[in-house]
Amino acid sequence: MSIDKILSKVEKAAKKAGRNKDDVKVIAISKVQPLERIKRVLNRGHRIFGENRIQDSLNKWPSLIEKYGKIELHLVGALQTNKVKEAVRFFNVIHSIDREKLVFKLEVEAQKLGSCPELFIQVNTGNELQKAGVSLEYLEGLFSLAKERYSLPVVGLMCLPPIEESPLIHFEKLSKLSKGLGLSRISMGMSSDFEDAIQAGSTDVRIGSALFGPRG
Repeated sequence: MSIDKILSKVEKAAKKAGRNKDDVKVIAISKVQPLERIKRVLNRGHRIFGENRIQDSLNKWPSLIEKYGKIELHLVGALQTNKVKEAVRFFNVIHSIDREKLVFKLEVEAQKLGSCPELFIQVNTGNELQKAGVSLEYLEGLFSLAKERYSLPVVGLMCLPPIEESPLIHFEKLSKLSKGLGLSRISMGMSSDFEDAIQAGSTDVRIGSALFGPRG
């Protein structure tokens, strides 16, 4: 599906929810995609992309940025503490803040750099044992540590719903949590469910396979 068709679907979903299309950011998830597919989207004028591996991004994007100009890059994959220094310097937005050690490291690197990417706290809304994300019981504490104690730029919450459950339940839960913390942005919704996510209040949808086709 072309980026134009994706944007059209986003506009229709936003209108149905009584929202403005400009309130929803489409992140083109380009991880493991061939360069020709990424360039096809870039050539249509889209400039917001998401990656899940730092080293792959460092290998791929500098030359594309040199050719196409400013690009907003989102890190949507897990972030290890030993990669924070690179992530803070390369990405505009990080979607996977989920533990205190990560917050501590981000604060140190942000102080050194004098700036920090926008941050989303990843929430494990299904309390799944093997999934990344802060549990619901520790969310408020992590938010307080990052936003209030260290003044890091936490702008919203992110979730990946359990695959065996209705995503809408988790979208609505995350939306409620976000409002409760006074956050304006919500990163939720992917290729198969972004329209439901927009209905529930998503401001950042992560579109991969629907836009690029199968990986590789």
